[in-house]
Amino acid sequence: MLYVDIPAPSDIAALATFRGAGCVSIYLRTTPITQQAQADRIELKNLARRAAEQLEAAGTDKRSCAAISEELDDLVDDDEFWRFQAHSLAIFVTPQNLRTFRLPNALQPLVIVSDRYHVKPLLRSVSFPQSCYVLALAQKSVRVVEVSPDLPSTAIHIEGMPEDAGRAVQGAGEAGDWPRSPLPRLRASAGAGGAGGYWPSGRMQGAEGQKVLLRQFARQVDKALRPVVTGSGVPLVLAAAEPLASTYRSVNSYPHLAAAAIEGNPEAMTEAQLGDRARTVLDGIYRDELTAWRTLFEARANQGRATTDVAQAARAATAGAVDSMLMDIDETLSGRIA
Repeated sequence: MLYVDIPAPSDIAALATFRGAGCVSIYLRTTPITQQAQADRIELKNLARRAAEQLEAAGTDKRSCAAISEELDDLVDDDEFWRFQAHSLAIFVTPQNLRTFRLPNALQPLVIVSDRYHVKPLLRSVSFPQSCYVLALAQKSVRVVEVSPDLPSTAIHIEGMPEDAGRAVQGAGEAGDWPRSPLPRLRASAGAGGAGGYWPSGRMQGAEGQKVLLRQFARQVDKALRPVVTGSGVPLVLAAAEPLASTYRSVNSYPHLAAAAIEGNPEAMTEAQLGDRARTVLDGIYRDELTAWRTLFEARANQGRATTDVAQAARAATAGAVDSMLMDIDETLSGRIA
C-alpha cells in the first residue's frame, strides 16, 4: 500500500510564493516496502550532506545551517515516518520549518538550495492526478467508486443516494402500483390515451412512462451526487448501459462528466475492474487535453503569441502574460532574467 500526501493547489501556491534565506528542496525516490527503507534513509543522509555543502557555499550563516542539518537528521532517525512511504519523497526545509510530501510517482533525486523552494517536480503529482469518480448506474443498483492513483478503487457511501430505480420512483404513480425493485413495468391500457394510455394523474404509461421514470431516477442520482463532486474538479466517469446512460447524461449537472464511458453492465464489474477501465478513460482525457494544447500552441505561434524561448517566456510571466505552459519537469535550468 502507498501512503501519499498529494499537495493541494493551496499547498503548491504557498511553497511557490515563499521567500527566505536558506530554502532547501530535496527530492528522492523511496520504497513502500518498509523492510527496504534503510537504503532510502541512507540516501537522504547523503542528500542532506550535499545540502549542507550548498548552504555553506552560498554563505548561509552557521546557525541556520546547523538548524537545517538537525531537522534533516531528525527525519532520517524517525523510524515511524519511514514505515509508511510511497515512490518518492519531497522535503522542503528552512531553519524554522520542515515539510514533507509522499508522492506516488518516481522522481529523480535532487537537491537545490536557494532563496525559494524548487516546486516544479511536485507539479507532476497534480498535473494528471489519475483520480476520478465512477458512477456505476443500473436500474437495480447505484454505486459511486472513488479511483485514486495509489489506492484500491473503493465504493463510497453517499447520503441520499437511491439504492435502485424502484425505490427512487416509489410513489410516483398510484399507490400500490409500484413494486420497490426493479424499475416498475407500467401497465399499458388502450383507449383515449392511445396505445400507451395515461395514469389518472396524467402520467403516461408504457414506453413513454418508462422514460419518465428513468429520468426521475437519474435526477435523484444527480442530486445526491452533486455535493460530493462539486468543487472537486475531478472527472466523473459514467458506467451504464443504454438507455440509462443517455438518460443520465440528459439531466447531469456536473460539468466534468467524461464524454467517454464504461460500456456494458456495471453490475457485472467489481470496484477494481471499474477503476481499471476508468483509468483508460482518464488516459484518453489527458491525451485529448495535450492534443488540444499543441494545436492551440501552433495557432498562437503563427500569431506571435507563443514561444519556446525560456527568457522570453520568463519576461512574459513577470507581466502576467502567460496563459499556460508545458515544461519538462525533470529538466532544471538555473539563472536570472535581466
